[in-house]
Amino acid sequence: WTSSVGEAHKHGGSKRRIWRKIHIGIDEETLEVRAVEVTGSNIGDAPVLPDLLDQVPADEEIASVTADGAYDTRKYLGRAIWRRWSGYHRRSRVESKMNCIKLLGQSLMAKDFERQVAELQVRIAVLNRYTALGVPVTEPIE
Repeated sequence: WTSSVGEAHKHGGSKRRIWRKIHIGIDEETLEVRAVEVTGSNIGDAPVLPDLLDQVPADEEIASVTADGAYDTRKYLGRAIWRRWSGYHRRSRVESKMNCIKLLGQSLMAKDFERQVAELQVRIAVLNRYTALGVPVTEPIE
């Protein structure tokens, strides 16, 4: 038991935890989070995609959309070919950004959904600011 589970047990009643799922859209060039949707844990990624795309201003071009998928094809293709074919590098950058979001905390202080969304949006704004300050510039060595 973790302390929070122990506390819930000690003080009566089971405090059922409600999991939230965060869906993000990032700019591949700047690594800035451009779109955020927060849902219950029972909502998949596909139904949220139109809402994420709607958050990008209409005058900005979306060159590509990369999402989870093609993971099971790696065993059929060579690793390097699979990475190029599946866009693995782009997906790994998104996963890296999700890890950064989790490093800012995996629990929410707010009790109601609207405030939880606001709390996550603040975390995203902080993360975007840190990203803007420290994006490394990599250049090939000749």
